[in-house]
Amino acid sequence: MTASISTGQLENADWPLFGWIDDIRAPLAQALHLGRPVALATLYKVEGSAPRGPGAQMLFVEQGENAPEITASGYFSGDCIEGDVASHAAMVLADGEPRRLHYGAGSPWIDIRLRCGGALHVLVERVAAGSTAAADLLRHAEARRSCRWHSDGIAQKVTADHGPLLDLAEEPFSLIRRHDPPRRLIVSGGDPGALAAAQLAAMAQFETILLRPDGPLEPPPFPVSRYMRADPRTALEELGVDRWTAYLGATHEDHHDLGGCLAALRGGAGYVGMIGAKSRAAARIGALEAAGATAEELARLNLSPGVTGLGKAPWEVATGIMAEIMQALNPARERA
Repeated sequence: MTASISTGQLENADWPLFGWIDDIRAPLAQALHLGRPVALATLYKVEGSAPRGPGAQMLFVEQGENAPEITASGYFSGDCIEGDVASHAAMVLADGEPRRLHYGAGSPWIDIRLRCGGALHVLVERVAAGSTAAADLLRHAEARRSCRWHSDGIAQKVTADHGPLLDLAEEPFSLIRRHDPPRRLIVSGGDPGALAAAQLAAMAQFETILLRPDGPLEPPPFPVSRYMRADPRTALEELGVDRWTAYLGATHEDHHDLGGCLAALRGGAGYVGMIGAKSRAAARIGALEAAGATAEELARLNLSPGVTGLGKAPWEVATGIMAEIMQALNPARERA
């Protein structure tokens, strides 16, 4: 196995699209399925300014027994340290010994400079292909349950409790990193705006589910996590809803959109929106009240979703809605 990796050997270093991946669980699942160990890097302390905050993670996997390249997922600094972290990750994969890395102010590596100043502290640990903790982490994600990863660099376990995003003890060293269910968007509809929202969500790493009641048999011509032809209310009962779920009703048919929105509100969705003319808002509110919606539920409903002033073309509407959804779901990542 390779003992060290240079920046040039980091796969796709010239075009670091691996930095788009914010949740390491999908590449972790893929690596474990292939029977490969991984190096998990966690940014556990930040001093001063930095592109990412404590809790950000990267995942490194070597491509075969004697391959010179290592694949990465995630990023910490936007190319300042990723190559060096990859080198240490290769060593961790080789000998199993965790590394605690210090970059920036006070670092022993004065040749590695952080453009934003400050300091970054990273733990790199090896996760075996048969790791029980890793399997538990993925099992909780599949069940859409929050959990916490406990590690001192060697011993690893997962618990099904809650807490802050990151708990840290310096001596003896240990960290606990909370993992919440993946962010999810359920879109019901098939017009250009609804499809643009679904595609943007998928590109933004959301678990994206597209609903089209009695829609085409063929799935959409772009990747989504799941395509369903059921009525929104029925589909949401099957899928389940939680605070990391956003729902967007965009069929423009009230018997579909109102039922879906009410089910999403009652399920505790982190964001619920319904596209339509403002002139229809009063009638829609009245219909929801008649269906039993409470004042508290209605206060969480966005009847004119999106950021105003961006325009009315499909991508403009979808961009505004996705920005609003991201803002609404982000606090859920920080709550205990």
